[in-house]
Amino acid sequence: MMIAPADFCKVLEKFGIDFYTGVPDSLLKNLCAYIDGYYSAQQHIIAANEGNAVALAMGRYMGSGVPAVVYMQNSGLGNAINPLTSLADPQVYSIPMLLIIGWRGEPGVKDEPQHVKQGLITEKQLDILDIPYLVLDSVTDVKNSVLPLLNTMTKQNRPVAILVKKDTFLNASNKVESKPKPASELKREDALSVLLDVFDEQDVVVSTTGKTSREVFELRKSRHQVASDFLTVGGMGHTSSIAMGLALGAPHKRVIAIDGDGSMLMHMGALPIIGCHDVKNLVHIVLNNECHESVGGQPTVAGKINIKEIAFASGYSNYLLASHTDEIVTKWQELSAEPGPILFEIKIAKGARKDLGRPTSSPIENKQAFMRHIKQGEGDI
Repeated sequence: MMIAPADFCKVLEKFGIDFYTGVPDSLLKNLCAYIDGYYSAQQHIIAANEGNAVALAMGRYMGSGVPAVVYMQNSGLGNAINPLTSLADPQVYSIPMLLIIGWRGEPGVKDEPQHVKQGLITEKQLDILDIPYLVLDSVTDVKNSVLPLLNTMTKQNRPVAILVKKDTFLNASNKVESKPKPASELKREDALSVLLDVFDEQDVVVSTTGKTSREVFELRKSRHQVASDFLTVGGMGHTSSIAMGLALGAPHKRVIAIDGDGSMLMHMGALPIIGCHDVKNLVHIVLNNECHESVGGQPTVAGKINIKEIAFASGYSNYLLASHTDEIVTKWQELSAEPGPILFEIKIAKGARKDLGRPTSSPIENKQAFMRHIKQGEGDI
């Protein structure tokens, strides 16, 4: 038996909690779907990153006097540590909030390489942070376990946490709402296929975490090409910074960052750092489907902002836009003749193949193949 998200949220509502913010997680996707469907836009904010969410919850509490919920994958706990320790901690501002953390890489549960270390140390991190917590699974008595934790939160004015195991929440039936027309009908895998066609074989490619890297790996495999791209399987939001470092370290190569809108938004401060350092051999591609595709499809704000203006304001030398395969080809020809850094936004549709696989090489093997590729064909780009 699994826990119904509605029953879980009702326990929190009875305690007065009705505001949620955070970064979506695949283990929490059923809970997130319920929250997104049943709470207003003023009661649920999908944050840019986990530290952002902690700060939002802190401000919401000080404005209303009511604690808020911050949800995240345990990989995002690192993003939240600074505001948790330097702001919300009882020894600083003493702010009550409930952290709901998806436990990827739980010891004894098979998971992807990027989650194993984080899963192993998650409980230790909460202990070091002195954050009281409980572990929630499908058979937990929610009311009798959660209420004592919430009492601790309010009595001691401190953050507390619920560590959620895999397969804890039931699938939620959302309210039926009309869906906006997608910005593009172009599938991400088709866009990637065209991009791999137009890239030079000496180009250095860094792909973002989630389904993008999985699709890049499978496309290379289907073409019988050497898998020499750097697959950023963890560390969401850092793809463009890795690419900038590569561009500086290997100035003889054209470096291409294949980013996502959620990843770009998570650490958007990287854009002006890239733009203001004259990285002429860097092309920053943003595949924009306006959602967190890899963890459940929850929306981002990437459809409500002007990425072109952001790119130019950040110091990028040029910006191009495409939403069809033929546009990708023509725009790539255009940008290839110009110095970077260039931001190339490609509008894509939400969705991926159900049989999409995962990289079969280990992260270490991927890094080694990638570094061998960088050393090949030295010369001017």
